[in-house]
Amino acid sequence: MPKFQVDKPLIRELGELLDENNLTEIELCDGNRSVRVSRATMAAAAGLPQTAAPQIVPVAETPPAPAQNGADHPGAVTSPMVGTIYLAPQPDVDAFIKVGDQVTQGQTLLIIEAMKVMNQIPAPQAGVVKEIAVQNAQPVEFGDVLVILE
Repeated sequence: MPKFQVDKPLIRELGELLDENNLTEIELCDGNRSVRVSRATMAAAAGLPQTAAPQIVPVAETPPAPAQNGADHPGAVTSPMVGTIYLAPQPDVDAFIKVGDQVTQGQTLLIIEAMKVMNQIPAPQAGVVKEIAVQNAQPVEFGDVLVILE
């Protein structure tokens, strides 16, 4: 069996792309060879045939899910889907809202990315932002409290 040559500059470049684009994983395939770099372990899996058993990769700990103490609040805005929260439209711009902001009904509060689609979450009512219960790039589940408006 021929020895697989590791392309270290390619792996470094993929790691830099992870950092530059705030990605958690990137994979490059070329014929029957592939290189995968994951932020969780910064490990690369290379040359695996497509029929190989799934590789078990340890997952970095994520912040705990928001407490459900605000779920019964009348101004609680909850997640309508499973996805990843983004507090700003782009990484280098200000967040849509901050605590103390006055918002109008229909104003975008944040974005949930689900299946590579960016879904704007509008304010269901006008009010003042009392609490932002999530952090940027945090995974959320259906029904998790995102924001509390008063």
